Amino acid sequence: MYLKLSSFLDQISKYAGLFSALLVVLLALLVSYDAGMRYLFSEGSIALQEIEWHLFDMVFLLGLSYALAQDKHVKVDIFFERYSTQNKAIVHIFSMLFLVIPFSFVLLLDAFDMTMQSYMQQEISSDPGGLSHRWIIKSMLVLSFTLLIVQAFSEILKSYAKIENKRILFRILRVMLLLGTLVYVAWYNRVEFWIDPVFLMFLMALVLLMIGFHVAFVFAGVALFFALISDEVGLHVLEMLPYRTYGIMGNVTLMAVPLFIFMGLILEKSKMAEGLLLSMGKLFGSVRGGLAISVVLVGAILAASTGIVGASVVMMSLIALPLMLKHGYSASLASGSIAASGTLGQLIPPSIVLIILGDQMHLSVGDLFRAAVVPGLLLIILYIIYILIYAYLNKEVAPAIVVEEAYSDVIKEAIKEIIPPLLLIGVVLGSIFAGIASPSESAAIGVLGAIALALGKRTFSYAMLRYASIETVKLTAMIFMILIGATAFSLVFNELGGGDMALAFFTGDIQSQWTFILIAMLVIFLLGFFIDFIEIAFVVVPILVPIVASFGIDPIWFAILIAMNLQASFLTPPFGFALFYLKGAAGDKINTKAIYKGVIPFISLQLLALLIILLFPDLIYMFGK
Repeated sequence: MYLKLSSFLDQISKYAGLFSALLVVLLALLVSYDAGMRYLFSEGSIALQEIEWHLFDMVFLLGLSYALAQDKHVKVDIFFERYSTQNKAIVHIFSMLFLVIPFSFVLLLDAFDMTMQSYMQQEISSDPGGLSHRWIIKSMLVLSFTLLIVQAFSEILKSYAKIENKRILFRILRVMLLLGTLVYVAWYNRVEFWIDPVFLMFLMALVLLMIGFHVAFVFAGVALFFALISDEVGLHVLEMLPYRTYGIMGNVTLMAVPLFIFMGLILEKSKMAEGLLLSMGKLFGSVRGGLAISVVLVGAILAASTGIVGASVVMMSLIALPLMLKHGYSASLASGSIAASGTLGQLIPPSIVLIILGDQMHLSVGDLFRAAVVPGLLLIILYIIYILIYAYLNKEVAPAIVVEEAYSDVIKEAIKEIIPPLLLIGVVLGSIFAGIASPSESAAIGVLGAIALALGKRTFSYAMLRYASIETVKLTAMIFMILIGATAFSLVFNELGGGDMALAFFTGDIQSQWTFILIAMLVIFLLGFFIDFIEIAFVVVPILVPIVASFGIDPIWFAILIAMNLQASFLTPPFGFALFYLKGAAGDKINTKAIYKGVIPFISLQLLALLIILLFPDLIYMFGK
């Protein structure tokens, strides 16, 4: 009975997700059409542009429940993956009961008030020629969080069916209710906090993250909890959240996120990476360490075309790792070069990290893309130099490979494989750097370019398009749910005085911008051991922005330092995500010890690159300001 009802509720989320996937394709086509008409024929439409961001809103809002149904909302599974099936189910039930449903219900009520206000006022676009009935798009917030609550109930039913010993669940529930009662009694009697609530917020969030609760809902639930128990805050502070979320919905810069993801996923399935790796391997294979160098170069090309770290690492693990091991490469060098090269997408444009940092730090994404070019090239050069020196000093770790084909044929094959993605990169990034197109317009054109490449390789199909659009919905929904949760966390955090406390500490107690930079970089680096770059970008970075301004630090330079630091977080043992991707794809071909040993030199090179940009900040402006 439980599973039948759950299956019915899942179908609702499924159709919402499939509809969102259709909207992804439509969004890419509309943005491309709009950009073409505006730049080629000087014809534009405000109404069409507003339809585009309405489609963008529907993509991630309707995708929230679908991502939950598909278990795509990210969690820190350091300990979670070791739990038994029953314990995982219990954690999942608590996540739904105490985080997802309460937060969604509060946001739903406030969003309903915002929508009704818009309806009563007959709100229309502030731009001439824009759309009327603004309440319709605002009502999508109400619909999406209603669907999220419905899906949360489905998740509870599915998880409950997995629990064999129901007594354990009810015992824990009784303990939770007892703790809740104690908290209520303490609040009712106005008992003062023993520890500053600002620190308690972070501590509670960290504990819940480590247990394995969903990241987005941890930040949202902790915000709701402290809004309820803090008299100086109150639940009314979250009344602003629908308006903040509506601001996210209207952020045209963030529209580039799903479009770049869509482009990358199409390229992932087009077998472009496979052709690049094999042809580049032959091209450099005769050099000692040549296969590892080819992995670095292919990683750079994939970074500039797909930008999806997980996809890059997995693809190279499946294709390049067996080839390297077969030709006598050491397991550590092979794994290190693959993991490090696969994470270049965090820094090299069009990086999702840079788009998010641009939004959170109120900077031009185009300026960040230009500023990231030199640091990206610096990392590539450092990686290649290290591989060459290491292979020269240790002849057995990366032997040269004898290529049986004529080298002229190898060169022709490599050029044939390299030119198409380089042309796509040139069009996408060139249009942004030249100021011809916005990041979202370039991303939409990139989607069409990726489809053209897939058609050229004869790998395009309806199944590919369906896969890419559905995965885009899941990933986009996950990212934007974290943004909504982080926004709620920041509202309560700032209301408790956390922002003022951080500003006073750095400007009053430290008073040195270099000390602040070093501490900030150290904190981000250490946090990268435990949590993903998205949480750091949405929660930690907004706290640092006013401090950066108070010290008069160049925000673009500081953003690049953060991006380089976040890239290192993908490699840092024991919880670097690139390490999980590599191990998952490699299976028994390589052990965890070899992976850790292999990535340490590349982490050192990343820190060296960070130090060079730290000491020579003008390097980031070599391609203009």
